[in-house]
Amino acid sequence: MNFAFDAYVTAALFDRAGRASFALGDGSVRFEGGESLEAHDGAVLSACLPPTGDGVVTGGDDGRVVLTTPAGATELAKVPGRWIDTVAASPDSKLIAFGAGRELHVRDPADAAFARVFQHEKSVADVAFDPKGRRLAVATYGGVWLWYARIADQKPVTLKWAGSHIALAWSPDGKFLVSAMQENQLHGWRVADEKNMRMGGYPSKVKSLAFMSKGNLLATSGANGAVCWPFAGATGPMGKQAAEIGWDESALTTRIAATPDRSWLAAGLDDGRVWACDVTGEKLVPLKSDKGAAITALAISPDAKRVAWGDEDGGAGVAEVG
Repeated sequence: MNFAFDAYVTAALFDRAGRASFALGDGSVRFEGGESLEAHDGAVLSACLPPTGDGVVTGGDDGRVVLTTPAGATELAKVPGRWIDTVAASPDSKLIAFGAGRELHVRDPADAAFARVFQHEKSVADVAFDPKGRRLAVATYGGVWLWYARIADQKPVTLKWAGSHIALAWSPDGKFLVSAMQENQLHGWRVADEKNMRMGGYPSKVKSLAFMSKGNLLATSGANGAVCWPFAGATGPMGKQAAEIGWDESALTTRIAATPDRSWLAAGLDDGRVWACDVTGEKLVPLKSDKGAAITALAISPDAKRVAWGDEDGGAGVAEVG
C-alpha cells in the first residue's frame, strides 16, 4: 500500500490495533483508511501515540498539541509563539509531555486542571517517559535532565555530558538511558549510579534509536546498516562491541524502528529503501526496493508484522513483513 502526500512526512505510527497513520509537514494527519484531518495551522513537528494508544498526538509550529483520531481533532494544549518540537506520552501514567522552547510541559488529558512546567537552561530537544511513566528525561545542551512527572516543585537530577543531546531512549527495565548527540555518537548512563557510557564510531548523526529483544539490544540509525548494541547484564554495552546488520556501502540508515519485546527491526535508508530483519537470523526482508527520497519516518506494528514509512518528498507506504 503506497501513498503520495505531497508534504514532508514527520512521523509514521501504528496504534495499538496495528493501524498506520502519518503526520505531515502540511499540518495534516492521514490514516491508512483514507481519513485526512487538519491538525495544525502550519507544520507538524513531532508526534507520538496518546496514552490510550488510539489516534495520534502531534506538536506543531503553531504552538498547539493536538489529539487526532479518524473522528476528529482535539486541542490538548497551547503555548502561543512556541514550536512544539517534541511530544511523548505514557500508557502507564496516562500523562503527556511536550517541549516548548526551554520549557517542559506535562499534562493529564483526563484532568484539565493538571499542568506542570519545568524550566531548562537551554532548549528542550527531546523528552521521554521512563517505562513506568513516572519520570521524564529531557535531552538538552550539556546533558539530560530527569524530572518526576507529577511533582510541582523539585530539583532535577542532571546527567551531564558536554555537547548537544537530541534524542532519547530508556531501556525497558528503566536501568539505562541513552542519548543521541549532535556529534556522530551516543552517550549512555546507568541511571542508578550515573555511570557513563560512550558509544561512538558512527559515520553520520544518529537520528533514531530503539530498544528491542526484551531490552537486550539497542538498535540505531547513523551507519551503513542498523547498529545493534548489546545491553544484556548489569553493565550494558560497557566493554562490548556493536554489531551492524544490513551493511550497505551505498547508503546510510536514517530511521530505525523496533518493538521492545520482539527481535524484529526495520530500517529506512537515505536512498529511499526500507527493509526489515529478525536479528536472531539476520535475514533481510526488502519492503521498499525502489530508490527515492530519504526516509524521514518509520514505524513497526506492535506485533512486528507490518512496517510503515514516509519520506521527505511525501511518499509513504505500509507493507507486511514476510
